Amino acid sequence: DMTDAAETCIKVVCRFRPLNGSELARGDKYIPKFQGEDCVQIGQGKPYYFDRVFQSNTTQEQFYNAVAQKIVRDVLEGYNGTIFAYGQTSSGKTHTMEGKLHDQNMMGVIPRIVQDIFNYIYSMDQNLEFHIKVSYFEVYLDKIRDLLDVTKTNLPVHEDKNRVPYVKGCTERFVCSPDEVMETIEEGKNNRSVAVTRRMNEHSSRSHSIFLINIKQENTQTGHKLTGKLYLVDLAGSEKVGKTGAEGTVLDEAKMINKSLSALGIVIAALAEGSSYVPYRDSKMTRILQDSLGGNCRTTMVICCSPSSFNDAETRSTLQFGQRWAKTVKNTVTLNVELTAEQWKNKWEKEKEKNKTLKNTVTLLETELNRWRGGESVPTEEQFDKEKAKAEIQSLDTTLTNDKPAPNPALGSLPGVQLNGAEKEKYESEMAKLYKELDDKDEDINQQSQLVETLKQQLLDQEELLTSSQRDHDVLQTELNRLLAENEASKEEVKEVLQALEELAVNYDQKSQEVEDKAREFEALSEELNEKSSSLASIDSELQKLKEMTNHQRKRVTEMMSSLLKDLAEIGVAVGSNDIKVQQESSGLIDEEFTVARLYISKMKSEVKTMVKRSKQLESTMGDSSQKMNEMETELTASQLRISQLEAKIKSLTESLQNVEQKKRQLEENVDSLNEEIVRIKTQGELPHCHRTIFKEKVNTMENEIQSANEVKDAVEKQIQSHREIHQKQISSLRDELDTKEKLITELQDLNQKIMLEHERLRVEHEKLKTVEQEKSRQLQELTLQLDRREQAKQDLKGLEETVGRELQTLHNLRRLFVQDLVTRVKKNSHADPETDDSSSQRQKISFLENNLEQLGKPTSSAAPGSAPQLLRDNADLRGEIPKMEKRLRATAERVKALETALKEAKENAARERSRYEQEMERIKDSVKPMNMGRRPSAVIAKPIRPGQLPGASPALLRSNFIIKEGGNNPASTTGFQK
Repeated sequence: DMTDAAETCIKVVCRFRPLNGSELARGDKYIPKFQGEDCVQIGQGKPYYFDRVFQSNTTQEQFYNAVAQKIVRDVLEGYNGTIFAYGQTSSGKTHTMEGKLHDQNMMGVIPRIVQDIFNYIYSMDQNLEFHIKVSYFEVYLDKIRDLLDVTKTNLPVHEDKNRVPYVKGCTERFVCSPDEVMETIEEGKNNRSVAVTRRMNEHSSRSHSIFLINIKQENTQTGHKLTGKLYLVDLAGSEKVGKTGAEGTVLDEAKMINKSLSALGIVIAALAEGSSYVPYRDSKMTRILQDSLGGNCRTTMVICCSPSSFNDAETRSTLQFGQRWAKTVKNTVTLNVELTAEQWKNKWEKEKEKNKTLKNTVTLLETELNRWRGGESVPTEEQFDKEKAKAEIQSLDTTLTNDKPAPNPALGSLPGVQLNGAEKEKYESEMAKLYKELDDKDEDINQQSQLVETLKQQLLDQEELLTSSQRDHDVLQTELNRLLAENEASKEEVKEVLQALEELAVNYDQKSQEVEDKAREFEALSEELNEKSSSLASIDSELQKLKEMTNHQRKRVTEMMSSLLKDLAEIGVAVGSNDIKVQQESSGLIDEEFTVARLYISKMKSEVKTMVKRSKQLESTMGDSSQKMNEMETELTASQLRISQLEAKIKSLTESLQNVEQKKRQLEENVDSLNEEIVRIKTQGELPHCHRTIFKEKVNTMENEIQSANEVKDAVEKQIQSHREIHQKQISSLRDELDTKEKLITELQDLNQKIMLEHERLRVEHEKLKTVEQEKSRQLQELTLQLDRREQAKQDLKGLEETVGRELQTLHNLRRLFVQDLVTRVKKNSHADPETDDSSSQRQKISFLENNLEQLGKPTSSAAPGSAPQLLRDNADLRGEIPKMEKRLRATAERVKALETALKEAKENAARERSRYEQEMERIKDSVKPMNMGRRPSAVIAKPIRPGQLPGASPALLRSNFIIKEGGNNPASTTGFQK
């Protein structure tokens, strides 16, 4: 994204070198004349004006400070920059751009820019973070070669999403110090195409070299990102072909160089004239540098000239070329900013506001147009105000970020051709399609050229092999002729020798027959001797082995016997029998000791069997006893429950008896009062017959009530007495059972104590045997450990994969179960809510009915007939429903609590599973990372460069926030980087 667009002219400076040794020897004249700091004149010709002219005595440092130093700050502020060096061979282009890389006084623009970039970075805000990558390539015979990877010989030029050309597939090497940049430059220089031409300097460059520095910076606090590209271009020599004396391949080079330079001149002419079509694609170099020529870049052209009269024509041509650049070509420079999400959002809001304003404008214009079409004359004050709308849209435009890429001049209309809108769109789409096909063809050409290079190399190898085979054939032919001559001379000698050989052959046959007979006899004897000696050696070895085995067995038997007798003596002491005594003599009493040991072992075996049987019986008895104890405890619990019930019943009966007593007492008091009343009445006189009858009835009623109370009292007392007797009987029986259980428990405890002692003794013996077994198992483990390790190494990778699969499946299952459980519980909770609502509505009804009941209870007589009993019945029914509703409410609350608890547990389990899964994934990543790193040898690790780091400090002091990018596959590209 680009902001802050501004037009700027291409800056052109001119530099003259001093006369060199060959020119001084030839007696050439120094022809330039300087007028001020911006003008030069060749001989009596016209003056040439530039932004700055540098005379021959200008030092490298002076030239850099005046021309190139500002470019460093521009690139670090987010702009693109380019520095060209143009001129004929031996005019000082390479000296100006590179110089002597490691000489502080003679180094050129490129090494000084590199040092300045890092010095600026070290002095900037420490919240910034820089990533610097460099590329180095050349354009040779109109083909792009990667100087950091010589296998890439014909790279294509493509366009990114903003229509900015770039070299596809070019090696990008990340750097974090000036030394690494210098190493990259030296590596590229060694790979440049160099030829020797006549009359010019010995190692003149025959190709255009381009060194690209790409700087990306990010503010770690604000997230603000800037990018800047710097092209440092050293063009090939622009001298005439006739003056170089070039022939063959070098002549083709010169023609191609002149072609690319003439294409550069055509591009400049088109830009200077303001043509709508600029032929960037006529040359690979102009295509790469399209952004530098009339695009988004601050460009400086350095014109390098020779002061010699011998090169008068070339110098004038160079100055004329530079004059065409000055003040004519303009670039539109913008800041390369990567907008953040918030900035994009603001930009979108402003665009939406602008769109809204435009829609309103269209609506107003359509309304006015319809009025005009309807024959209405719209007054001036009601007409649409164009100026006001235009000012409003321009104000919105100024607030928007200009993020549109510069239009591609190549897609403009052809010179002299006028096209309408549809034709223009069709033409532009067709051009874009053709350019895409052209880029694809470049890609195919790149692949084919690499294949051709491979085939050329194979052809050279085959030719070399053929030449060496031819040389070998000539040598063999000469040797064959010599041997034939020797053969002819030897034939005569052979004839004479054959006669002598025939005589010798007869004697030889006789002697050979005798020798064969003797040899057969000798072989038979030697075979027999070998057999005897081998059998003797085998017998000796077997005898020696038997002796060693016998001694070893004897020692082992003695050691085993002594250890066995010691163990038996210890067992005898433990059992209480001292019949065995250890014999120290190991020679004479072995048989007798074995017999005694066998007898004692059989005795111990029978005793151990008896003890085991007894132990099993005791265990079974103890199990039965524990079962009976459990049953007794159950019965005791039931009895205690029954007693508590009876006590509660007795208590209630006692309370009822007391109530009866109290009632009886009241009745007796009433009787006494009545008797007193009778006496009093009698004293006063006879009562009327009716009063007497009523009184008698009352007395009879009271007597009946007293009698019934006495009967109830007697019945209650009898019932209490019967319950007490039953209770006493049950308590006595339970106490008898408890005494029996206690006796049984005491017996079982004694028996258990005996069993425990026996078990302890057996445990001690078991520990001894276990120690021996552990020693043997340890030895076995040591023997099998190596095998286990080998098997483990084979299973590690398989186990790791299975573990990852299981953990992922477990996490998936847990997630599915958790979701199902949560859905079920939410459904249950949602079903439970209506119950809560029902209970609340029921409560409201109950409160309403209670209020009505209270009102009816006060003025009962004034209520409507039949309404009070109905309300009382409703109230009673609703009161009966209250416990049920409260019970349901409590159940709902408990269920909600249970759901909350379960949800909390599920969350905790999920968190634990997630942490376990993350730990396992980290472990898997750590184990797999070395393998991945081993599989990606072509990765280049970028290390950020931060301000505040002193120049020359160790890279290890920088914080390790690395970025892995695909780059060149040269092993040197990762030098000095730490992981």
